[in-house]
Amino acid sequence: MDIDTPVLNAAGLLRFQELREEAINAVTERFYSSHGSIYAQFGQRGREACREDLAFHLEFLRPVLEFGLIQPMVDYLRWLATVLVTRDVPSEHLALSPEWLAEFFAASMQGADAQSVVKALHNVKDRYVEANPAQPAMYDRMPEPWPECATFESALLAGDRRSAESLIARCLEQGRGLIDVELHIIQPALYGIGRKWQNNEVTVVQEHLATAISQAAMTSGLLKSAVSAANGRKVLLACVEGNNHAVGLQMVADAFLLAGWEVQYLGANVPTKALLLHIAQYKPDLLGLSVSFAQQLRVVREITSQLTRAHGQARPPVIIGGLAINQFDRLAGQLGADASSPDAQSAVASGSKFALQSGIR
Repeated sequence: MDIDTPVLNAAGLLRFQELREEAINAVTERFYSSHGSIYAQFGQRGREACREDLAFHLEFLRPVLEFGLIQPMVDYLRWLATVLVTRDVPSEHLALSPEWLAEFFAASMQGADAQSVVKALHNVKDRYVEANPAQPAMYDRMPEPWPECATFESALLAGDRRSAESLIARCLEQGRGLIDVELHIIQPALYGIGRKWQNNEVTVVQEHLATAISQAAMTSGLLKSAVSAANGRKVLLACVEGNNHAVGLQMVADAFLLAGWEVQYLGANVPTKALLLHIAQYKPDLLGLSVSFAQQLRVVREITSQLTRAHGQARPPVIIGGLAINQFDRLAGQLGADASSPDAQSAVASGSKFALQSGIR
């Protein structure tokens, strides 16, 4: 957490949300009144894209105001700058967005709330305009790729499912475990392709195809892997509402299954209400939640709060993971979770610890 960034209380957050559309409209019009000649070439679609970008700015700003997390918004702005430049869209005015949003909220909110929002936006802008690091903070904890990773990535980009699955099969035949293979070959390959899309080097179709082939290779690898004897423990795994990135959670599901757990893997974007109902019915010994973006953190807090209200000390332990959590593992307690895990192996280790503490052998 950035200790120099004040957070808003519930009333302040509500007022911030109420002003969302007005802020988007005001800053969009300011961009066009000040720099309209630059954007004229993009026509009406350019104005719509400006509004969309500002809406995302505010989506990333909310966790800054709610949790004091600046870095996700800074990384997002740097990511967006790269996307714009590689698609021949001017990015020079991107630093004006936090500045002009700050001026809007200074005039539209009052007292300490206005000061908090303005300071948060100034902090974001200051960090954004600093010299860019060698890589965004979100990549700091990426697993080390094995030599086969480059070949696997090439197969994914070529849409060559047969070669991708054969490579994974050969690794397993060499005695390397599926979870290590997923961590050191599949995961870094997919992140590499994501960076290539960011740099406009691959299409979104190639990116989606790479994900589909990777999931197929993981399933094929799972069928070739030895599963430990059932240990009587149950785990429920879900991507929180709004999180459509499920490959990492599938790796976690594989790890628990191979370790002998009974696994229910719900996949991407599970509605909170439906998830809570299913938890009550399934009664898992452990709940694992995946979070990709900082704006989904509040969904985790809502889930843990409702579980505690409904079940008290009898609620299952909650482990959280995913790209957003891996950067800010200290957030687990603030969100009401019991632990955070950066990868599938550590998730199983944490789950085993909780199971032993509760007497589940």
